[in-house]
Amino acid sequence: MGKCLLVAGRELRAYFSTWMGYVICAAALFIEGLLFNAYAVGNQPKVSADVLADYFYFASGMTMVAGVFLAMRLLAEEKQNGTLVLFYTSPISERQIVYGKFLSALCFSFIIQLLSLYMPGLVFMVGKVSLGHLAAGYLMLTLLGASAISISLFASAISPNQLVAGVTGALFLVTFLILWMVADVVSPPLKELFGYLAIHNRHFVPFSQGIVHTRDVIYYGSVVVFFLECSVRALEARRWQG
Repeated sequence: MGKCLLVAGRELRAYFSTWMGYVICAAALFIEGLLFNAYAVGNQPKVSADVLADYFYFASGMTMVAGVFLAMRLLAEEKQNGTLVLFYTSPISERQIVYGKFLSALCFSFIIQLLSLYMPGLVFMVGKVSLGHLAAGYLMLTLLGASAISISLFASAISPNQLVAGVTGALFLVTFLILWMVADVVSPPLKELFGYLAIHNRHFVPFSQGIVHTRDVIYYGSVVVFFLECSVRALEARRWQG
């Protein structure tokens, strides 16, 4: 666990020591602010719960996009720069590398979410907002961000450079996003299967309304663990290939 945290600390410092982390954070907050003002608040009167639900809807999209950009460099950059071999020659396992890098991106994603609290805070100041609704929404953003990061981290593990990793991670994520549309045009049992696998629709809606279901938490947790373990296997295969 200690080695995993060392890797996480190293990567987290890298976000703050380069322009990339600041650009991702600023862009995510800026776009979220625009969408919040234009669509969540809008020009028509709304009850506070609807404004908050709309905010989480748009914030979820930015959380996934930020997750792709945060994770695409984590392993692909090491391969691109030829520094991955240093991990292989050190007393650290592939799993510790993968989970450490995942934790660093997740922590940075969480920092972005903390900085975005002023937007639902404005709703809280001028209307009536349930703290439970707020907590459920941010739990959803954390789980969705973790899922996007784990998917993109796997793309980074199998890609030769950051650009390919970003494109591959985005394609993987878009595939999981559109599965709910596929579910609408196929017959059972594929309808239920695709509907369950879709990362945003069925599992997202309850959180945005302030409702937390254990099955949705388990789903996002399963996505994270599955893709992190796939990344571990990809690194192990690369070690054996030399």
